[in-house]
Amino acid sequence: MEQINVVLGVIGSDCHAVGNKILERYFSAEGFSVTNLGVMVSQDEFIDAAIETGAEAILVSSLYGHAEIDCEGFRDRCLERGLDHVVLYLGGNLVVGKTDQTAVEQKFLDMGFDRVFSGSHNELTDQAQLLRDDIMASRNGKRHRAG
Repeated sequence: MEQINVVLGVIGSDCHAVGNKILERYFSAEGFSVTNLGVMVSQDEFIDAAIETGAEAILVSSLYGHAEIDCEGFRDRCLERGLDHVVLYLGGNLVVGKTDQTAVEQKFLDMGFDRVFSGSHNELTDQAQLLRDDIMASRNGKRHRAG
């Protein structure tokens, strides 16, 4: 099986590390080559790492509820840096307070993320295959947009 490079980390001022390590182990076990940037990662650090490693996906975590601020303009920055092909995933506790998860997910899809996993999406069972499928679609110029 072909190895796919992905970059993952926790964005912004968020220092929640446990889920990040779980994702690293899960995707590594599923055959992905994972570059884990750790916590408190800026958009530019994600993008620089994706360019450096030839990553086809960036997996962004945010657990402290400020993802909207931290992720604003992320897709545009990727486009500016030549990463129009990169698949963007976002997951975690993305907003502060009780908010309709469908609306939360749609907000981030509208910001350019390909898939958003919040609240009810805490099972990893199908995520590796979803990521493979989304990367293949991106390679074929048929970017998947969940939602």
